[in-house]
Amino acid sequence: MESCVFCQVVEGTAPSSMVYEDEICLAFMDIQPVNPGHVLVVPKLHFEDLSDLPAHIGSHLFQVAQRISLCLLKSQVKCEGINLFLAHGEAAGQEVFHFHLHIIPRFAGDEFGFRFGPNYANLPERRDLDLVAAQITHQLER
Repeated sequence: MESCVFCQVVEGTAPSSMVYEDEICLAFMDIQPVNPGHVLVVPKLHFEDLSDLPAHIGSHLFQVAQRISLCLLKSQVKCEGINLFLAHGEAAGQEVFHFHLHIIPRFAGDEFGFRFGPNYANLPERRDLDLVAAQITHQLER
């Protein structure tokens, strides 16, 4: 895809600071990092989001992310923990529509985090949890 910046990175026509490459994926530094050491793992083939991604490629990307995460923890990068983050769709914050997995180094006081809505502290009733679980299970059984 000509207009996809991650496809351009894969093709070598856009600059990147490469961390890892194999026949399936690339991992490179995010140009707008949450913290130093923020890495993106992307498949070489263009998949718009999680719904397009074949399971075997997703599995491989997660294995690569795990390996890079463990290396980050041992590196000189300030890193006391790791967040793996995936945004699927615009409502979830996806800005580049080429599947990518974020590896975000974390440390105390870095001021990054998720904000919970005002109802987060209100625990749902079990029957409500069971209803949603049944809806998901129904889709799994299809």
